[in-house]
Amino acid sequence: MEIHDCEQRSDEWFALRAGIPTSSEFATVLAKGRGGGESKTRRTYLLKLAGEILTEEPMENYTNHHMERGQAMEAEARALYTFMEDVEPQTVGFIRNDNTGASPDALLGDSGLLEIKTKLPHLLIDLLLRDEFPPEHKAQCQGQLWVAEREWLDLCVYWPRLPLFVKRVQRDEPYIKEMAQAVDAFNGELAQMVERVRAYEGGGKAPTNPAQAPPPAVDLENSAPIF
Repeated sequence: MEIHDCEQRSDEWFALRAGIPTSSEFATVLAKGRGGGESKTRRTYLLKLAGEILTEEPMENYTNHHMERGQAMEAEARALYTFMEDVEPQTVGFIRNDNTGASPDALLGDSGLLEIKTKLPHLLIDLLLRDEFPPEHKAQCQGQLWVAEREWLDLCVYWPRLPLFVKRVQRDEPYIKEMAQAVDAFNGELAQMVERVRAYEGGGKAPTNPAQAPPPAVDLENSAPIF
């Protein structure tokens, strides 16, 4: 396992994560299409990572006003969490473990992680009232625990002038085992895709496995952005 001390979303950070599946996209790796078929979002992610490997350039990354505001509020959330929990989070840039990676917002002691999210007021209020770990963050958070080889994670959800939502989650070993198998399979498909493109001969056709029909084409222009 390698821990890199760099600023998240910097050029160095994008270069470190290029070409490997990361915890923020593990939900995409686990995704299934209709009827159990291939997910278009998953295939798009495969294609983009293959592009990073082949061009040796990080893919373009989408941002918007809400994302930028969330990044700006992260320091506020971390400071509030630090005061409330009386801890000293250790910021981290990127963690790589074999052919996977993760970018938790901080390390906590020897066995914990911190992940910070921001949610609009109505969404955070709903989360506070439910008082449950939000399932939409399970793959990312369990993925961080797997990649970073840690035991527990505090999910911190913040919006100014509202109570801070903090929910601790422990490692879910059966889920992590299933996720690890899915990521290994994804990396195998990624390696095969890169090999096929590298074997492509000008004017010819990329070699295919006759036992498999080629997957449907992906509309990259209209596909969902990858964060």
